[in-house]
Amino acid sequence: MAFGEQPAYLRIASDLRRQIANGSLPPHARLPSQARISEEYGVSDTVALEARRVLMAEGLVEGRSGSGTYVRERPVPRRISRSGYRPAAGASPFRQEQTAGGARGTWESSSEQAEAGPDVAARLGVETGARVMRTRYVFREGGEAMMLSTSWEPLAVTGRTPVMLPEEGPLGGCGVVERMAAIDVIVDNVSEEVGARPGFADELLALGGVPGHTVLVVARTYYASGRAVETADIVVPADRFRIAYHLPVK
Repeated sequence: MAFGEQPAYLRIASDLRRQIANGSLPPHARLPSQARISEEYGVSDTVALEARRVLMAEGLVEGRSGSGTYVRERPVPRRISRSGYRPAAGASPFRQEQTAGGARGTWESSSEQAEAGPDVAARLGVETGARVMRTRYVFREGGEAMMLSTSWEPLAVTGRTPVMLPEEGPLGGCGVVERMAAIDVIVDNVSEEVGARPGFADELLALGGVPGHTVLVVARTYYASGRAVETADIVVPADRFRIAYHLPVK
C-alpha cells in the first residue's frame, strides 16, 4: 500500500457512505451483503466485514436480527441552546430554553448522597470521598429522551439547608443560581467544556441510541467567589442534537 493510500476496507466504507449520502442507498434500504461487497469490490470477506463494521460504528446502518443490515433514518439535528444565565424566578435553565424554543419539556430526577470520586472531587475542589448530593436527570421533549445529566453538589455547601435536594422543597426545580442565592451563596460565573465520546451502554439505552453512537458531553461547573458549588455532566446524542451557544459580548 502506497504512502497515504487508504486501506481497502476504508475505501469501500467511503464509497458506501457516499451512496447513503446521495440517496442511492436511501433510509431503510438493505446494505449489500458481505458476499456481494466482496464480489463487487474484489476483496476478501474479512475486508468486506470491516467495511460494514465502519458504517455501523458511524451509526449509518443498523443490524436487524434475522433480517440483515439496513440504512438508518438520519434525523435532522435539532438545537439545544446554551445561552448563559437569564434571571427568571422559578424556572430552571432547561425550562427557559424549552420555552424560548416553543417546546414543552419534562424531566425525571432522583437524588442521593454519595462520595465524590477523583474526577468530581477535582472539579469541585474537595477531597476525594467528600460527601456530595448526586442528582440524575432524564430530560424529555415530546416524550422523547433528549438529554441526560448528572450533577454533584458539595454537602459542605448545601447540607442541612432548604436546598439540599435540588428537586424538592420550596425551590425544587429552580436553577442552581436561584437555589444558591437562597442560602446566601452568590454564583458569579460558570464554565463549560464540550467534548465527544462513544456513549455508554446505559446512556444509549436511555437515549434510544445504538451501541457505538457518539454523544456530546458538556462538563459544566458553577462557581461562587472562586468556589465550585455544583458540577454536572450533560449528555446529548450527537446524531440528533447540536449544542448552540449565544453569548453576550461585554
